[in-house]
Amino acid sequence: MAKEKILVTSALPYVNGAIHLGHLSGAYLPGDIYVRYKRLNGDEIIYICGSDEHGVPITISADKEGVSPKVIIDRYHKLAYETFKKFGMSFDNYSRTSLPIHHETAKEFFLEFYNKGLLKEKKSLQFYDKKNNMYLPDRYVEGTCPNCGFEEARSDECENCGKLYYPSELKNPKSKISGEVPVLKETSHWYFPLGEFQPRLEKYINSMNEKYGWKDNVMQYNLSWFKEGLKDRAVTRDLDWGVKMPIKDVEGKVLYVWFEAVLGYISSTKEYSEKTNKPDLWKDYWLDPKTKYVAFIGKDNIVFHCIFFPAMLMAWNDGENEKYCLPQNVPANEFLNFEGKKFSKSRNWGIDGIDFLNLFPADPLRYALASNLPENRDTDFHWKEFQARNNNELADILGNFINRTFTFVHKHFNGLVPEQFNLNKADKDMLKLIASYPEKIAGYFEHFKLKDGTNEIMNLAREGNKYFNDSEPWNTIKTDRNKCGTTLNICLQAIYTLAELFEPVIPFSSEKIFKMLNSEPTSWKKSGSENLPAGHKLNKAEILFPKIEDKIIEEQIAKLGTDSSLEEEDLISYDDFMKTQLQVAEVIEADNIKKSKKLLKLKVRLGEGERQVIAGIAESYKAEDMVGKKVIIVENLQPAKLMGQVSRGMILAVENIDGKLEVLTVNKNVKNGTRVT
Repeated sequence: MAKEKILVTSALPYVNGAIHLGHLSGAYLPGDIYVRYKRLNGDEIIYICGSDEHGVPITISADKEGVSPKVIIDRYHKLAYETFKKFGMSFDNYSRTSLPIHHETAKEFFLEFYNKGLLKEKKSLQFYDKKNNMYLPDRYVEGTCPNCGFEEARSDECENCGKLYYPSELKNPKSKISGEVPVLKETSHWYFPLGEFQPRLEKYINSMNEKYGWKDNVMQYNLSWFKEGLKDRAVTRDLDWGVKMPIKDVEGKVLYVWFEAVLGYISSTKEYSEKTNKPDLWKDYWLDPKTKYVAFIGKDNIVFHCIFFPAMLMAWNDGENEKYCLPQNVPANEFLNFEGKKFSKSRNWGIDGIDFLNLFPADPLRYALASNLPENRDTDFHWKEFQARNNNELADILGNFINRTFTFVHKHFNGLVPEQFNLNKADKDMLKLIASYPEKIAGYFEHFKLKDGTNEIMNLAREGNKYFNDSEPWNTIKTDRNKCGTTLNICLQAIYTLAELFEPVIPFSSEKIFKMLNSEPTSWKKSGSENLPAGHKLNKAEILFPKIEDKIIEEQIAKLGTDSSLEEEDLISYDDFMKTQLQVAEVIEADNIKKSKKLLKLKVRLGEGERQVIAGIAESYKAEDMVGKKVIIVENLQPAKLMGQVSRGMILAVENIDGKLEVLTVNKNVKNGTRVT
């Protein structure tokens, strides 16, 4: 595979609070694994991030504490930086949007659009707090959603139903600053004509999906925005905190954070260029059409990175300037929950990243998160599962394989790599397996299947243990020293490859393994070869993954605000549950959906009727294997359109410990259409 020039960004964390495990699992660990893999592959790559430090939530926090916004951003920027460093994030540059270089970059983009007449000035009504003599940004106003009745809706958007509306439509508005009823007062803002870019955006996204296979969740989110129709979007706010408007005689307005924050990727790269005394380095990436730009984000940021930011870059590229590259892929993850519920600071539900890393080393957390990444659906972090991943997999599988091999070599071969003699079939099969793994794992990582790749690397450690056991070196050392030495040589080659393959996931441990091997990593492709020659001197082994005791885990669970049962507001009534109609259906036809790796088109029979259901199970089941199965479907679900196909129902499935989906089935003697009660 030819070497690539790659620009990787992870979503700028909003520094209004601490980084928690959900953040790490969403945009940061996936980006870091991918970047580390690409570096081992020899690609030309830079990894960019930084703190997002403007916007209303920061001013709200500052107001509550009676301090300036700078106090808030300095505190949480430092905390984010420390968390990422301790977690092992390998950013080339971690910047902040409060720096002059970012303000200059954001103003440059605004003026480019303003001077060529792209931005439209419009007057609108906005809530105004007469008691505090200030316009109220959306988050400063709370009221009742005109669409769903949610009583904590913002002035322009409901977080409950996702509906957008005009401030004048919000019911029972109240200022979160004074508690008074605000008035609607006219103000003016500049708007970006997002709707004008919709045809180009649709063409761009469809083209990227066709070439590089974007994730289904990302595509569906974008399609929903296109279906609704893109509209003009304000790029300015009535606020004091942020990037000041670069127009004379305009006071009290800043650039809207959605507009300027994404430009932090560019300004951070510029800062990196300055730090490395290579002033044009940022241009080598951002202004080169051959650059492969990959943006790692959580699903709540999809619209900003797939629609808003590309539209801004397209608008810039329409001028006489040098042209910016657009994202080639945006592998957004779903959410990680904590013990079955969303992270909640107010309810003391969850744990901040830095607090976790002060209790445990980074690698067990990195491995636990990587092996359970929410790549296609929301997943959960459980303390007990974290303990099991460390004890049963890192310690008992990987650590045990390494320790027993080193113990034998030091005891019986003076710590020197033994020679290979007269390879039998098991030896050859193991060497062949080792050699195949770099390409196999690369296939997963190249396509952002990082969870599958992580779990597959651990399978090589399982195979190593099995080979060790089947070869019985404790017997052959007595009967055939050459045979014993051959076994241990091959085990050491496997350990070398495991250290290389696991480096993107557990870098601190891989570094220790290489130190024990008295060796250095090679390029990714060479890691499956015989990298340790006979006679090579090994260093002493160390315990890589100490067991985590039950008491420690129980103490952490006890610190949570409540137990892991659902809280009152999460409960539904019996009547609500009974509205869901679960019925038995027989799959009578099954086909793959073109351009989708995850969806199957199923025709099912319920009683006398038939219907089409689209199921995201193609990575776990072949189409032909589904025919004849008796499955359970949600029968009364509203129809939905997926990849151009209408789905009338949902197949029930669960995720097994290997991350694969298992469809819930019933005995074939159960009649079609039978209701599940």
